[in-house]
Amino acid sequence: MRILKYCYEFPPIGGGGAYVVEGLARELVAKGHRVDLVTMAFNDLPGHEVVGGVNVYRVPCLRRRASICHPYEMATYLVGALPVIRRLTRETRYDINHTHFIFPDALLAYSTSRSTGLPYIVTAHGSDVPGYNPNRFQFAHRLLTPLWARVVNGAQEIISPSHSLSRLINLQNPATPVRVIPNGIQISSCDLSYRDPLRILVVTRFFERKGIQYLLYALDGMRMPFKVDIVGEGPHMGVLTEIASTIDTDAEITFHGWVDNKSALFKRLFEQATLFVFPSETENFPMVLLEAMMAELAIITTRDTGCEEVVEDTALLVPPKDPGAIRNAIERLVGDPDLSRSLSKKARLRAEEKFAWPVVADQYIDTYQRILSNQ
Repeated sequence: MRILKYCYEFPPIGGGGAYVVEGLARELVAKGHRVDLVTMAFNDLPGHEVVGGVNVYRVPCLRRRASICHPYEMATYLVGALPVIRRLTRETRYDINHTHFIFPDALLAYSTSRSTGLPYIVTAHGSDVPGYNPNRFQFAHRLLTPLWARVVNGAQEIISPSHSLSRLINLQNPATPVRVIPNGIQISSCDLSYRDPLRILVVTRFFERKGIQYLLYALDGMRMPFKVDIVGEGPHMGVLTEIASTIDTDAEITFHGWVDNKSALFKRLFEQATLFVFPSETENFPMVLLEAMMAELAIITTRDTGCEEVVEDTALLVPPKDPGAIRNAIERLVGDPDLSRSLSKKARLRAEEKFAWPVVADQYIDTYQRILSNQ
């Protein structure tokens, strides 16, 4: 098949969603399909290059930071993408458009479909669904509600990586057909010889809802000499560093800033840690949990969120916003190495069986073929 993709974020810019797009696109190419992808330009990245067999077209825009994108920056991307898309659709007869993120990219898919008849599906990732993240894009979602409904209704299918997000989509539009296909991950090896039983790793964007502050509060008063590596950046950085400087703990807390997930440092941090803590209040299907599962880490994360769908019974689950529960979970895993090893091995096995990219990509290919057979 000839597949046209849109996603405003593609590595090295963006968060977990960007790496989902890259992983899926690479796997589709490996399975014999052609993938052309339109995304944002950034700094000195080339306007066109082939990444893992994927034709990547980067369009001019005003994006300033790799880790975060504001609505006005997305608007400049939409303007820059239109002439590139017109050229691509003139040159190639695509079979299907698979877009990631309802906002902003499904606007482009809707426009392409109106002008060319190209059917499109959309994978939602969380922040593009109204009500998922009340701290971001709230005004934009209210303003664009009629347009959101139009582009969703125009799609042949909406894909959600989790049941929790699919329920939120149907809350906005009960008639929308939503299929749940999980995010995937590349199977890789992990060197466990560097593992430190008192090393804790956190990887996420620094938003309030990610809950890193509750981990820091959990460490307050703990007398164990933990090494805590916190990777990421974002608008909540100042608050987190202030909390870390005021709590009373023997833990050594290091903020590493943004780290490329393909770098040697990123890999080494996952190999050195034994515990992975992800105390987010609201999630869709976080890629960092898959990375932690692949690295055979003992995971502490939140129940009744998309996190629980990812890990199921391979992690210790705590309520959101509960430092005491996080602290108890840390102490339990440190005090019971057998439990820690058992959970980490179960997590790795679950990642291999359920979320390896060949398994996930086949579900998308089945979706494409079903839609095309109905056209």
